[in-house]
Order: sequence, then structure tokens, then C-alpha cells
Amino acid sequence: MSESTRDRHREPGLSIRLRLALSYAMFVVVVGIAFFVVGFLLLRFVPDENIVIFDRGTAAPNRGDLLEVFVRYTLVALVLLTVIGLAGGWFVAGIMLRPVRRITEASRLVRDGSLDHRIRLPGSQNELAELADTFDEMLDRLHDAFEVQERFAANASHELRTPLAVTSTLLDVALRSPDDQDYPRLLERLRTTNDRAVGLTESLLRLADANAVKAVMTHVALSDLVLMSIGENTTEADRRDVTITTGLEPTTVLGDAGLLAQLVTNLVQNAVRHSGKGGSAHISTRSEVQRDVVALRVESTGSIVDPDTATRLAEPFLRGAGRVADGEKGSGLGLALVERIAAVHEGSLAIEARPAGGLVITVELPAAGSKRHPAACIRQ
Repeated sequence: MSESTRDRHREPGLSIRLRLALSYAMFVVVVGIAFFVVGFLLLRFVPDENIVIFDRGTAAPNRGDLLEVFVRYTLVALVLLTVIGLAGGWFVAGIMLRPVRRITEASRLVRDGSLDHRIRLPGSQNELAELADTFDEMLDRLHDAFEVQERFAANASHELRTPLAVTSTLLDVALRSPDDQDYPRLLERLRTTNDRAVGLTESLLRLADANAVKAVMTHVALSDLVLMSIGENTTEADRRDVTITTGLEPTTVLGDAGLLAQLVTNLVQNAVRHSGKGGSAHISTRSEVQRDVVALRVESTGSIVDPDTATRLAEPFLRGAGRVADGEKGSGLGLALVERIAAVHEGSLAIEARPAGGLVITVELPAAGSKRHPAACIRQ
């Protein structure tokens, strides 16, 4: 069994800074000794006898005199070089290791759970800067991976609530009056609801990975998805006395059919549930050839929403004041999921508040044949 990292014990040793300082001092001393050897070899060419300079009448120092002075000052110089090497090496090593300390501190913070911390090492490009940048990129990917997991859990709990609630209701009704049930029809409804939950789960799993979404992209008739979603929500719209009108141009986009169906369903349900009693919703699709996009626009009545709040309604768990459907409090993830689906399809979401109350929500997606998507990602 491999040794646990937490249980690993290391013997105390010299710090990297001290090792570098000693190495620098040793290098300086070795250079000093080399100069000493060169000087000593040069002194061999000096005669050992006393040399008399005739024009001055004085005697020049011989080899022994020069060696005595040379050795004395060389020893002093070597001591000074050792001190200077240690001090200079300690100082230079401290400067060179400063980025390493910064990386180590960032690693400790990440180890303790601070995934938002980044090194952001200043200065020009070098080996340590490359290490710090690579570490920051790793943290970005790790942070994104955790966000994907959290987003999937939140979206799954939000979107699977409806099919699970339908299943629970059907089973409760069957248990209360088992003799009055049309079991073939009940089983068919349960199977349909279960298939919807399975398909939704698969779509959310693909949503967790944008590459997986692109791998299943195909041509999707957005206007047909709108008609299908309106049909599925007709009963609820009648119950709430909400009038739905349409202005649908035939539009085709590139994307994941399951996720785009969820996007449309969330927008239609949002309009039906928040338009208010006797309210209205107008849903339209149009192609903007010049911009190579398809626009899905949902304008609905409802409570007055502050413009600043409206622009932030796509944030998870954020709901506008008064936007509660007859006592049914949503989790605030519907529009967040819409924005995420639009983003992985390289589209956009815009939310505006209507002065008279309600919202105007516009989703723009690349049209079929758009250059935003590589042809390799399209399944015919």
C-alpha cells in the first residue's frame, strides 16, 4: 500500500536559499583560489635573489618577499570573498526564490479550498513565470470543473422536478382509486414521463461538457420546437387564462435538439407562469440574414420588474420581485439554464423589462450554415 501524503514525514534539511547561497559563495571562493594559483605561478618567474636597481641605488623585492605579501593578502581576499559570496548569494537567492514562495503560498490556499486564488506573477516571461501561468491555468480548469458539477446538480434538481412530480401524482391517484384506473393509459403516461426524464438527464449531462454538445449538433427547426412547447403548455395557459400569440418564421439552427427543446420549454413556461391572471405572451422567431443568426423573442406581461434586476434574472437562484406563479415558488434556475444552453451553442440571451410590466426575452443562436460552427460538428 502506498504511503499517504498526509502521513509522509521528511527529515529537516537545508533550505534551497541557503544551499544557493553556499553554492554561490563556494563558486566565488573557487574563482579566488584560481586567481591565487595563477598569481603564484607567475611569481615563479621572479628571481629569488635580491635585485639591485643601479640608477636608483635600491634593491627590488625578491620572490620570497613577494610571496609573503601575496599569500597574506590572498588569504584576506579569500575571507572577504567568502563573506561577500555568502551575503550576496543569500540576497540573490532570496530575489530568485520570491516567485517560488508566491507559488507555494498559492498552493497552500488552494489546498485549503480557496479555488478563486490566482498567482498572477508579474514580470517578463521566464521559467518561473511559465510555471506560475501554468498553475493559474490549471486552477482555472479545476474551478470550471467544479462549477460544471455544481451547475449540473442545480439544473438537474430544477428540471427533473416536473417529471418526477407528474410521476408522483399519477401514482398517488392510482393508489387512491385503483379500480377506476385505465392502466394501459396510465402506464403509457408513466413511460412518456420517464422517457422525458431520461432524455432531460442526458441533455444535462451533455450540457456539462460543451464538447459533448457540439458532438451531437444537427439541424433543428426552432419554430417547430416553439409550436411543440406551446402545445405542451396549453392546459396550463388555459388554467391561468394566459393568451399566447405567435409570429413564427420558419427558422433552422445548429444545435443539440434536446437542449434547444429545453431552452424553448423554459422560456414558454416562464411566460405562462409569470404573465399574471389574464395576461398574454407573444412568441416570435425570425432570421437575421445579415448577422447570420436566428432570434427567438418572448414578450410577456406580468409584474413590473426593475430594469437592473431584469438584466440579472439569468443569475442562478435570482428571481424578480413579484415573479411567482400563483404561490409556486421556482428555484430561479430556469433562465440560468437558458443562458447556459445559449452559451454552449455560441448564442446569447438578453432580458429587458417592459415599462408596463413583464419581460422581453431574446435568445439569438447561429443560423444553420453559420460559420460559427465547424462543419465537422454537424450531423446530417
